[in-house]
Amino acid sequence: MTDATAPRDAPATREAPWPVAQLSAKLKQYLDRLGTVWVEGEITQWGVSGGNVYGKLKDLDADATVSFQIWSSVKSRLGGEFTQGDRVVALVKPNWWVKGGSLSMQVFELKHVGLGDLLERLERLRAQLAADGLFDVSRKRRLPFLPGVVGLITGKDSDAEKDVLRNARLRWPAVEFRVVHAAVQGDRTPGEVVAAIERLDADPEVEVIIIARGGGDFQNLLGFSDERVVRAAAAASTPIVSAIGHEADRPLLDEVADLRASTPTDAAKRVVPDVGEELLRVEQARARIALRLRTLVAHEIDRIGHLRTRPALADTAWIVDRRAEDLTRWVARGAELVERQIERQTHRIGELRGHLRALSPQSTLDRGYAIVQGPDGHVLRGPQGAPSGAALTLTLAEGRLAARSEGEAAPVGDSGDAE
Repeated sequence: MTDATAPRDAPATREAPWPVAQLSAKLKQYLDRLGTVWVEGEITQWGVSGGNVYGKLKDLDADATVSFQIWSSVKSRLGGEFTQGDRVVALVKPNWWVKGGSLSMQVFELKHVGLGDLLERLERLRAQLAADGLFDVSRKRRLPFLPGVVGLITGKDSDAEKDVLRNARLRWPAVEFRVVHAAVQGDRTPGEVVAAIERLDADPEVEVIIIARGGGDFQNLLGFSDERVVRAAAAASTPIVSAIGHEADRPLLDEVADLRASTPTDAAKRVVPDVGEELLRVEQARARIALRLRTLVAHEIDRIGHLRTRPALADTAWIVDRRAEDLTRWVARGAELVERQIERQTHRIGELRGHLRALSPQSTLDRGYAIVQGPDGHVLRGPQGAPSGAALTLTLAEGRLAARSEGEAAPVGDSGDAE
């Protein structure tokens, strides 16, 4: 049992514990001494009940959230409209609810984060990315003329999604879409958009990626100026179209995208050709080709007609008549040259025949000489090859004789050659 006589400011012990109301009151007294403080964060919850606002404020970097409340009297003095996802600075004072034992932050002032600070940070990031070459025009790729599959990153059930799908299919009914839903506002935007880009870029069937959002105020679009999103878009091998739908303050995604569309509807028109317009262009091209061919054929027919009317082609007999006399003369000249050549070569052959006959062994035999061959068939050149009694063969101009040697005879005198 608690000692009822114990002083209320005495330290709490196991024998003399504090009542819950005392603990809660002391917590309130302690927190009241903290006073007010300015904090910066993102509104993740904003609800109005009975004129009062109840919400939550999240740290911009760490995983820390506190509840806050704005009484109706303070709400009426706030300048501007606030909603979930806004980045704000607030003058708060810790408020401990003794009866319920809960802590919340009572807001006395609430302002959007100064655009000057945000713009300065954004410009520093813009300069850094530009220095890295991410905004170079040479990096931008041409969109495919007729993509078979289009990737779309947008909010779930958003007007931007409906606009892109409706307008693209009105222009080209056969186009296919791979839709990946992602947060398009708040702190989840960069991570989810980066994951969606990487997913669609890895799909080999996706030929172009549209990132679409239906516009919004400057702070709601900060997720599309996040460095992670910009670098993921620059690293993608698939062409990217930025259709954030915001003209005054272009997010950095517009700078790195291969094509910037002013609205999601404009993105659909820029990515997908109009089937009616393309069919009309085909018909116009066919008409121009047919006209060109008809003109070319007519021109060539006229040229042939002019050629046929020329004297050289109007009467072709002159070609034969003009060349007939020349042909006759050259035929006669050819025959004369052939006969002369034959006569010359015939005379030459006769001379060669006479020379051949004069040099032949038969001519020698015709003059009365004979060829003497020994028993072995060799021609004898002296008496030593035909001893006495040897059989001899004598070859004469008109035949052969058999003879027998009687030995060496007396030398032939110088009075003449014996035949």
